[in-house]
Amino acid sequence: MLDEKAMNIMKRMMEGFGPSGFEREVNKICMEYMTSYADSVLTDKLGSVTFVAKGSSDGPRFLMSGHTDEVGFIISSITKEGYMTFNALGGWFDQVLLGQRVVIRGCKGDLTGVIAAKPPHILPADQRNKVVQKKDMFIDIGASSKEEVEEAGIRIGDPVVPWSPFSTVMDGKVAMGKAFDDRIGAFIAMEAIRRIKEQNIGHPNTVYGACTVQEEVGVRGAGTTAHVVNPDVGIAIEVDIAGDVPGIKPQEAPAKMGKGPSLLAWDRSMIPNQPFKEFVMETAKTAQIPLQLSMVSGGTDAGKFHQHKTGCPSVVIGVPTRHIHSHVGYLSLKDVENAIRLIIELVKKLDKETVDSFTAL
Repeated sequence: MLDEKAMNIMKRMMEGFGPSGFEREVNKICMEYMTSYADSVLTDKLGSVTFVAKGSSDGPRFLMSGHTDEVGFIISSITKEGYMTFNALGGWFDQVLLGQRVVIRGCKGDLTGVIAAKPPHILPADQRNKVVQKKDMFIDIGASSKEEVEEAGIRIGDPVVPWSPFSTVMDGKVAMGKAFDDRIGAFIAMEAIRRIKEQNIGHPNTVYGACTVQEEVGVRGAGTTAHVVNPDVGIAIEVDIAGDVPGIKPQEAPAKMGKGPSLLAWDRSMIPNQPFKEFVMETAKTAQIPLQLSMVSGGTDAGKFHQHKTGCPSVVIGVPTRHIHSHVGYLSLKDVENAIRLIIELVKKLDKETVDSFTAL
C-alpha cells in the first residue's frame, strides 16, 4: 500500500494552488519530487512536465498522463463596494458554490474569501426556491470598497481555487479533499515510475509520465505533451464518476468507489483502441487486480493522444471518485493502489511486438 512518502506528496499535490492556466506551483512540486526517480525531465512551453524512465529499449514510447489543473475561477471585476465577480475555469455546478471558502492569489499573496449572493431573507417568494446562478454570485473578502480590494493586491485576472485541506477518513482508507480531478492521475503516474526505479523493475520500453496542464479548459496540455513525447501508445489516468451515490442509475455511472480502478469503454473524446482495451483487461485479470468497465460523457487527455500524427493507440484508466468538480471529493486509496499496480504490470508487458499488434489489420 501507499507509504508515508507517497501520502505526503499526495497531500502536497492536492493542497497545491493550480487552476487551469496557473499550474506552475503544482508542477514545480511534482518536478522537485521526481528528480530523484526520473532519468530525465521534459517540459514544454505551455507548462506541462514529463518524467522519463528508460527501460531495455528506446521504444515503444509509452506515455501516461494525469492533468494537474483543477477547476477554479478567475476574477472578472471588482465592484465599488469591494466585491469580486468571477468566471469559471472548468465546469462547475452552480449549486455547490454558495457559502464555500476560496483562496485568491493576488500580487501580494493569497487571501481567503467566501462565495456569496443576495441573502434569501430579502428575496421575493417566487425566487427563494430557484437556483442562484454563478452570474449572480460574488466573492467577499471582508472589504468595504474597491480601493481596499486593490490595496490587498487583487486584480482582474487573478486566479481562485477552493479552500479544502486534504485528509483521510474511514480509518485511512478514503482520501478527502480537492483537486483529485486530476492530480490523482498525475500522482499514480509518478508513483509508478518511483516504484519502477526503486524496485529496479525491468521494462521493454521507455516510459513517459506526464503532468499535463489546461485539461479542464480544452485538453490543451495533452496536445503539446504528445508533440514532445511522440508516443507509440498512451494512457490517460483520470478520475471516474463514482456511481454509488443516491439517485444515480447504473447506466449513468457504472463504476463504484472501492471496487477497483475503471477502464473506459467510451467517452465523448475517444473510442479506445479495442485490442489495447482487451490487453488491459487481460493484464488485470492475470495479475488479479480488480477492474471495472465504465463510460463517461466527458473527455480526457487521451482524446488528444489517440489523434497524434498518424494515430496512437490509447485507453483511459480511472479512479472512481465522488463529488468531482466541487470543494470536497472522496476516493478509495485501495483503488489508487490497484491503479498503480495495473500501470506497472502494463509497463512490464508493453514491448514493440505487443504495441504493434494493437494497430495490425
